Amino acid sequence: MRFGILSTAKIAREDVIPGIKKSDHEALAIASRDSDRAAAVADDLGIPRSYGSYEALLDDDEIDAVYNPLPNALHAEWTRAAADAGKHVLCEKPLTTDAEAAAELHDYCAERGVTLMEAFMYRFHPRTERAAEIAREELEGVHAVDASFKFALRGRPDDIRLDPELAGGSVMDVGCYAISAARLFLGEPDAVVARTRDSRDAGLDTDMAALLEYDDGALARVASGFDTPATQTYRVEAENGWLEVETAFDIGPDEPATIEYAVDGRTAVETFDPVDQYTLEVEHFADAVERGRTPRIDADETVANMAVIDAVYESAANRGPVEIE
Repeated sequence: MRFGILSTAKIAREDVIPGIKKSDHEALAIASRDSDRAAAVADDLGIPRSYGSYEALLDDDEIDAVYNPLPNALHAEWTRAAADAGKHVLCEKPLTTDAEAAAELHDYCAERGVTLMEAFMYRFHPRTERAAEIAREELEGVHAVDASFKFALRGRPDDIRLDPELAGGSVMDVGCYAISAARLFLGEPDAVVARTRDSRDAGLDTDMAALLEYDDGALARVASGFDTPATQTYRVEAENGWLEVETAFDIGPDEPATIEYAVDGRTAVETFDPVDQYTLEVEHFADAVERGRTPRIDADETVANMAVIDAVYESAANRGPVEIE
């Protein structure tokens, strides 16, 4: 599969393009609103073609699929444009700014016969798959999850993650991972109680803490933030044991990964050799396209995650619980 990259975003340069290059697929072209910038990045990363506009890249008939790492508020617009050009789309998370828009975007792409997948790379790491297997097959009575993704956001005050017009904020940037993990182990919550903080006076959340409530009594605690030294973890608790993962979401391609867990009084640690989870994500997406299959991160998964994000924001704004339909 030949990929076109919409923008020279850091995640594209440092993670996804190297991931594509390790696969059997090709990063054929990259576009930027600055043609010199696109050409420089293409030269640096060994990408054959560069374009000075996103439209020009989408006009390239040799491109099969597009990776869209644009700011969150632009995901829907340029994913639609790619679909109109007949390109399949791997779009960075969060796919859209709310659940309704996510559902509409998936429908739009389906009507045009192109595959759309939201890029939650951690879901393709063998450790994540094994953690889900342990919880499903060995832990009994899973009733609690704690998931957190925080880091210290420093640097330019004009960082897009601090721009409400571009749908920034800690929930959209990293809290979406914690919510995804909670749902992976507990399923869909029935209600949310959340609080947020704006430590930068930026007009958006720089910290979030939320409880996801389940009618059967299960509970998930999720958190995100820009004002704390890096932490990314989840812990699953059950009647007969527990499971815990550190460096849970953004783990480097050269880093081994571990799971620590206890089942019926037996404690174990499993170690996984380094893998590039971005390569695995790309390979899964391309395989789904080529085989005409629904990808793992499908419309239902994306819309359900966004529905919880919507409820987090609504609860924080109203300072009360929000039920999820």
